[in-house]
Amino acid sequence: MKRLSAPAVLSASLLVCPAALGQAPLAPQSPAGSASGAAGAAGITLEYHRPSVRGREIWGGLVPYGQVWRLGANEATTIAFSAPVKVEGKDVPAGTYALFAIPGKDKWTFIVNKNAKQWGAFKYQQTDDLLRFDVVPKPGNAVETMTFSIVPKPPASASVEMEWAKLKTAFSVTGAAAK
Repeated sequence: MKRLSAPAVLSASLLVCPAALGQAPLAPQSPAGSASGAAGAAGITLEYHRPSVRGREIWGGLVPYGQVWRLGANEATTIAFSAPVKVEGKDVPAGTYALFAIPGKDKWTFIVNKNAKQWGAFKYQQTDDLLRFDVVPKPGNAVETMTFSIVPKPPASASVEMEWAKLKTAFSVTGAAAK
């Protein structure tokens, strides 16, 4: 059996562990993000990973038209409601759901899916959809890193908005009036 010298072992460990060199680990390319707000008495929390444009063609390129997309990177984006709400006028019970989209040039289909724990959209099953609804994308600012926001619309509604790569989408959530 061949023995490694101490300098060889030390050299190998420095190649594998940047922290051993006093370097901070690299930041993730698509860091975690979240947005929270309320629609009336219902709390809304959105969890996602934030991809960046980095000079790439996004719509119809990195994110193909006509295919289910996880609305971010890594795990599927999730949306949670603390109380029953209406999403684009349709009933949604309290709970946590995966949020997907099928982007198109002129229309996006958003999907609220009952299977919240998914990696990407690789195992997405349409049979788990709670609801689907269409929105029209609008021109947006040149946002480098995808961003969600929940904008209050008193008295008991909110707009869930996504902005990335010169495009903006939004949909409405309405809850019961706060007491």
